[in-house]
Amino acid sequence: MMKTIIKATNLELTLRLKRAIDEKIGVLDKLMSYITTPITAYVEVALETRHHQKGEIYYAEANIKILGEIIRVEARADNIFKAISAVRDELQALLKKYKKKQIAKREKAARALKEKSVLG
Repeated sequence: MMKTIIKATNLELTLRLKRAIDEKIGVLDKLMSYITTPITAYVEVALETRHHQKGEIYYAEANIKILGEIIRVEARADNIFKAISAVRDELQALLKKYKKKQIAKREKAARALKEKSVLG
């Protein structure tokens, strides 16, 4: 089960926004079902105050701690919900890559152990 901690900067954390973050980031939990240790997702949403850009620019960032590693993603968009969706999409790709990497490490260790037992 993934725990989500949300921080809002220059932006009110409404119930609608909180639900959107929980729905979009919480979906990623199924990609990490093979991990039994607690996982924490730190999500920050903000309204950037860059005076040189026209209009409002929203920022979303997510950091997920998994087994001592941190996976970090950030996105900017003209709509906070678009920024959150972009973060979710990029996190999904990175988590799939992370899972493949973990499986490859496990298979490599198993091959090495098998070769050692055959040779030894």
